[in-house]
Amino acid sequence: MIDLHEYGFQNFDRDLAEGVVPARVTGMHRDLFEVVCPYGRTEANLSGSFLYHVRERSDYPTVGDFVLLNHNEHGHSQITSVLPRKSKFSRTDFSGHAVGYVKTILEQVVAANFDYVFIMSSLNHDFNVNRIARYLTQARQSGAIPVVVLTKADLCEKWDAQIDEIQDIAGDIAVIPVSSHTGMGLPELDMYLQPGKTIVFLGMSGVGKSSLLNALAGEEVMTVAEVREDDDRGRHTTTHRQLIMLPSGAMIIDTPGMRELGLWEADGAISASFAKVQEMITRCRFSDCRHQTEPGCAVLAALADGSLPQGQWNNYLSQKREVTFAEAKKRKNNRKRSPRHDHV
Repeated sequence: MIDLHEYGFQNFDRDLAEGVVPARVTGMHRDLFEVVCPYGRTEANLSGSFLYHVRERSDYPTVGDFVLLNHNEHGHSQITSVLPRKSKFSRTDFSGHAVGYVKTILEQVVAANFDYVFIMSSLNHDFNVNRIARYLTQARQSGAIPVVVLTKADLCEKWDAQIDEIQDIAGDIAVIPVSSHTGMGLPELDMYLQPGKTIVFLGMSGVGKSSLLNALAGEEVMTVAEVREDDDRGRHTTTHRQLIMLPSGAMIIDTPGMRELGLWEADGAISASFAKVQEMITRCRFSDCRHQTEPGCAVLAALADGSLPQGQWNNYLSQKREVTFAEAKKRKNNRKRSPRHDHV
């Protein structure tokens, strides 16, 4: 028998029908889910009752979810419900079907029930502070603790300026440079690798997620493709989300590299990610200041004297516009959508 508490499961007050057991989703392959339950590892699909009652795409199981399972030792088990999530990482999915003349936008839950978010970016020339800022915004929204992990430190002779640039937007969030090849920075990650804790890896393809996972596991649990000589980027071989148990008892949710990260309901998190911008806004003379030509605008003054970097202000405006656009489109969806359920 497997003790699900080792997988982060917390007891809950609910009487279960005979044959129904709790489980955790450890992998996804289209409509088939890999799960671990007290009887071991098995595969499961969604029960007919679940499919009938679910209303939103975000209500479907994702990697890291705790679910209730009709266990079948002779074939596929069936997931009957998803238990409440303590954290989730979501992004806006613009690939929804059309409702009337409006293309629907959906919430895609990438991972659930994690304690830490490792936002990973390489320190080579693929370094992009705006991309990290977007991940920080979503990580703050997730309900877990973000950590910025800067990989491939062994390929850079100097990275103090990059660390300072990230720290400027990360605030009190830990920023840790690491090298999977030399072991640099790995001891600093040990404090997060506690038994029963779950960490989700987020980042673009080629930043070294698989290499870091192998280094933390002490063995090759993920294949790393050959590195291209021109840009030091390994081709990320993760093609689907999966949860992996480390020897320490901590769990890693590895995700495929995401080319696009649409912000989902992140307005409050944007304020937290751009604390310096918010501070300047509160100093403006007028509460409805548009920060364009108004007298007494603290934002314009800070941009002029350099205390607020122009790039940080532009990034703030970009994220605010994106969230405002997504919210407006979502309201249109809600007005026009039919009573039929959305399909995954």
